[in-house]
Amino acid sequence: MTTDRPDGDWNASKYDRVADPQTQWGAEVLARLPLGGDETVLDAGCGTGRVTELLLARLPRGRVVALDFSGAMLAEARGRLARFGDQVTYVQADLGRPLPLSEPVDAVLSTATFHWVMDHDALFANLASVLRPGGWLVAQCGGFGNVATMLRVAREVHPGFTRRHNFQTPESTAARLGATGFDHVESWLSEAPTRFDPGAPFEAFLETVCLRTFLDELPPAEREPFVKAVAARMPEPVLDYVRLNLTARRGETSHA
Repeated sequence: MTTDRPDGDWNASKYDRVADPQTQWGAEVLARLPLGGDETVLDAGCGTGRVTELLLARLPRGRVVALDFSGAMLAEARGRLARFGDQVTYVQADLGRPLPLSEPVDAVLSTATFHWVMDHDALFANLASVLRPGGWLVAQCGGFGNVATMLRVAREVHPGFTRRHNFQTPESTAARLGATGFDHVESWLSEAPTRFDPGAPFEAFLETVCLRTFLDELPPAEREPFVKAVAARMPEPVLDYVRLNLTARRGETSHA
């Protein structure tokens, strides 16, 4: 296991190596976003830029605002996307707070990010405030019931296990979107069980993604044994992902 990152931030280079599931989901979400090729799109939670790269391929005359809370993620994204030059603007910001964008964007794309934002009322209000009227929000994140088996096993291994996440239902999400200025709202759950190679590959994913925040609370000597114990107690090296999908259009007037 590696710990070459400040506590609290992501190990961005390691995340980039293990994030195949998130990239696959991102490609599927991107396919739902209507684009003409000349828009400015906010990638809300761009991570290391793997999905941003796919987005830029659909914007030959457009621009991307690559936003992430993590400085480590943005540094990795800058390297990956350097060849796109000034087509990309990088912004470090918290989606739970008003967003520091100087001009409205034409669309918002997001994958595997919203469940890390604790206040979804603020999240959608903030996105509505920077999205032009008529612009589309297309996103996917962890939904109600996401990785339930892993969370149960982690609590069995360590009774003090906690993990800050916000897995919402389609109904609550649709209500929040409607209350913050969006219309044409669609939201639904989809199951996405994801199998990993056993041993080190599964442990690396658990360490880097699923157990990351709790590991920061453990003494360094206890981190690797905890990850190995969780992996060993899982019925199989499969995470029972449940994805919350949403599509919505910014209305002509904002409620934010």
